[in-house]
Formats: sequence, C-alpha cells, structure tokens
Amino acid sequence: MLLTSVRTRFRRWRRSRPFWGGLFAVIAGAEICVLPLAPLKVMLTQGVAGIPSVLMGLVMILLGLSVWFAPHYRALAGIVTTLIATAALVLSNLGGFLIGTLLGILGGGLMFAWQPGARRARRDGSRTSDGSGTAGGSSAPDGSGTADEAGETGGAAGTSVVKASAAEAARLPESSDRSA
Repeated sequence: MLLTSVRTRFRRWRRSRPFWGGLFAVIAGAEICVLPLAPLKVMLTQGVAGIPSVLMGLVMILLGLSVWFAPHYRALAGIVTTLIATAALVLSNLGGFLIGTLLGILGGGLMFAWQPGARRARRDGSRTSDGSGTAGGSSAPDGSGTADEAGETGGAAGTSVVKASAAEAARLPESSDRSA
C-alpha cells in the first residue's frame, strides 16, 4: 500500500514538470562532463581544453535539475541546453562522441515544448457525467466555464462553435450594395 502511494505521488510530481527533458539533459551533461575526466594521463595531454567540456557538462546538469524543481524556467533552460549541446559538438570530443549532443538537443527540445497543465483526452472516448466529452466537465475551449458561458450549444466543441457562428450570422442584417 505504501509503495502504491509513493508511486502515485511520484507520477503526479513527474507529470507536473518537464521531467523527461530534464532527465535527458542531466544524462547528456554527465556524458559530456565525464569523458574529459578519463584517466589522468589523457587529461594531462588534453590540458586546458578539458575545462570547457567539464563546465558545459555541469551547466547542462544544472539546467536539467532546474526544470525539475523550477518548471517555470523551462523555456530558457531548453534553449540554453540546446545551444550548449550544439557547442559541445565542436568543443568537447564531438559532444561526448555524439551521444551527449544528441541527448542534449532532445532534452532541450522536450523542455522547451512542455506546457504546464496540458491534459490529455480520455483514451476510451467515454463521456463525463455532464454529457460532455471533456475530462474537466467543461466544454468551453479554455476549460474556464460551462458551455453556455462559452457560447456553445452542445455537442463537440468545434461543431458547436460553427453552429453558434452560423446562428449569429443569420441574425445580422444583410448589407446591400445599393447606395442612395
């Protein structure tokens, strides 16, 4: 029972933020950061060139963690992660042998594309208790009110808006091209 509640809480936490984008950014940062820290002999040969690799990796890890704990930074973190991953291609062993760069670009894109509060439609297509097909109980396009408040007459949201527009157009007086 305890495991189920922990799993449910983690799932709710994960869905309320760009979790997968942050995870890919953390993995990409670790990949880019670890490769220059190979054996000491390789690091001494590499010299100062290894420092940008470590810094880029640490910044990518920090950006990945920041979107987990502060999701409102998702757009900035997504763009910066993508730019750093692209720069790592040139500055850091082909961006962690291409793995770090590809994961960083994927993570940055997922972070940037994530929308807070986006809910998926029901998979089974069943209707809710009020007869609408929406899971929130509101058939208003923005989910803020009822169908009457949104000016809709029932049915699917797209067709009801068309019906309402046609009804409004029928009430308007026809304009004539006759001029006096």
